Amino acid sequence: MQQLTPEGQHLVADLANRHGFSTDAVTHMLVAVRNGNGSMAQFNHPEFGGGGQWMQGGMIMVGDMFNNMLKGRVDALCNELSGILARQPGLLQTGSFQSQSQGGSGYQTQTAGGYPGQSSLFVPDPATHWWPAELGSPNATGAQNNVKYAYFATARRLAVEAGGECWVYDTLDHQIGGFSQQQGGGSSITFTSQYGTVSLAHLPVVSRGQSPR
Repeated sequence: MQQLTPEGQHLVADLANRHGFSTDAVTHMLVAVRNGNGSMAQFNHPEFGGGGQWMQGGMIMVGDMFNNMLKGRVDALCNELSGILARQPGLLQTGSFQSQSQGGSGYQTQTAGGYPGQSSLFVPDPATHWWPAELGSPNATGAQNNVKYAYFATARRLAVEAGGECWVYDTLDHQIGGFSQQQGGGSSITFTSQYGTVSLAHLPVVSRGQSPR
């Protein structure tokens, strides 16, 4: 099970106290709801009646199928976890850069919400986090056509991985809301901010690969 940060441990302890479950059970469900992208969960824990499923909107199944009180408690916990995870940077699709078709000429990705400065609940896993560790947790992430993005609003940094190489840019005072990549005649990456559409080439390069420039 993925390790929790101190903030995550504090949150789990608070939820366990209020919902009447152990911290182990709440941690299990936190991971289950996250794995279900915040809208569903498949779980298996003794305190939840064994194996079961939850879906946002009211569908709940627990091993102790006639225990309606337990169903209500599990549903309340899952709904609160869903809301918390939706406010966590980069954990769910709703907080990521989402791909949108641009009539075959390219694609556009846009943020559906970010929460600069919010602490992450999970310790980053080096196996799945390709950006420099010192940047912490991103406010939004995205990927398309072998190009990956990770935006760190508080640190004013943007990491882009292309061709197996990671570039880190200084985002200056831009408040980035999305990215687009046009194909044909060369590939150009642009982003949208309060200043409109801006080319990535206008941002200062902080580092390339693992060596600061």
